[in-house]
Amino acid sequence: MKLSDERLAAIEALGWVTPTPIQVQAIPAGLDGKDVVGIAQTGTGKTGAFMIPALERIRAGEGLQVLALCPTRELAQQVSDDSAALAKGTNIRNEAIFGGVGYAPQIRALEDGFEVIVATPGRFIDHMQSGRVDLSKVDYLVLDEADRMLDMGFRPQIEDVLRGMPKKRQTMLFSATMPHGVHDLALRLTKDALWVEATPSGTTADGIEEFFYSVKPEKKPDLLLKLMAEPGWDHVLIFTRTKAGADVLEGRLQREGILADVMHSNRQMKHRTRALERFATGKVRVLVATDVAQRGLDVEGISHVVNYDVPLDPEDYVHRIGRTGRAGATGNAVTLVTASDLGAMKSLEHRLGRRVEKTHLPEFDYAGTPQTESRSAARRGRKSRSPHGMGSKAAADLTPEELEALLNPGS
Repeated sequence: MKLSDERLAAIEALGWVTPTPIQVQAIPAGLDGKDVVGIAQTGTGKTGAFMIPALERIRAGEGLQVLALCPTRELAQQVSDDSAALAKGTNIRNEAIFGGVGYAPQIRALEDGFEVIVATPGRFIDHMQSGRVDLSKVDYLVLDEADRMLDMGFRPQIEDVLRGMPKKRQTMLFSATMPHGVHDLALRLTKDALWVEATPSGTTADGIEEFFYSVKPEKKPDLLLKLMAEPGWDHVLIFTRTKAGADVLEGRLQREGILADVMHSNRQMKHRTRALERFATGKVRVLVATDVAQRGLDVEGISHVVNYDVPLDPEDYVHRIGRTGRAGATGNAVTLVTASDLGAMKSLEHRLGRRVEKTHLPEFDYAGTPQTESRSAARRGRKSRSPHGMGSKAAADLTPEELEALLNPGS
């Protein structure tokens, strides 16, 4: 790719040998000064795809030239760390700017004209409104995980940043999915852009084996503990729908003697950073998190991702399980499905374009009884019928298929 000796040395130090598909397409275009719109799932090397050409095209000592916007603190810190590693051997400086931490280092970086700033939109706008930001020399703009930024309501802040940007600039927009809003934003921000799709929008990575377990809500902790007793559950990331649920589950795991930590938006940034560091270094076996960690969490060797709660947005499923099986590795994704999740599961199957098979363990199954016993009960017969033509069986007498049909008529 005709990169500088310094960049090649930094890449070698990171252990990168072969560029990923998104890097193969995006880096040469970036080096040529072209705008790029990249569609790729998480864990495919997007940071290198936009930061390598950016670092090759800027100059040390000439002020802020690269601005990368990210949806979450964790992702901003990860991109900043990668940028620093890729800039090793040069005088290019970078700083991560996000909320939940002190202003002083961020103000110093802006006043000293650090060449690369990686920021979340909210905190960056705070600095802009205080007159600390000089965007006049920025000629390289990156929007990373653009779909997530719009989902989180950052469009007004993004628009405010864009109004302060030079008209003549190079823009790279990367997103794991391309919904209508992101597509419109990409068309408006870029000029004659190269559109790169490393993987179809919303697909899951190769090498991830997926499992779905039918379970009663009150049996979720017991099923999780049973699964975690199996070999290979060494490095486990668990997603819950709520912050309270994450705290409760982390407490239960600790009581069972399993080293665990928790990460969600109610925790102070220093505690979230500490939890992530402990998990990444293997000091704890399990990290329980809300969707704050579904993007931007780049930890090697996660053996299992568990959807303790089925995500309401099918796209979140793709991003959650993308924390394992990264960069060609293998991994396992486990989802616990209750009867109340069947609507969300139907949406997920529609998004994935395939039917998923659920495992029914008799002691945990939301139908409450083995399938063979349910059929025997059905043969014994009950004459009264339900409005759905299912008969007046109790839930415990229904097969999983009958219960699903009852809860989702017409499916």
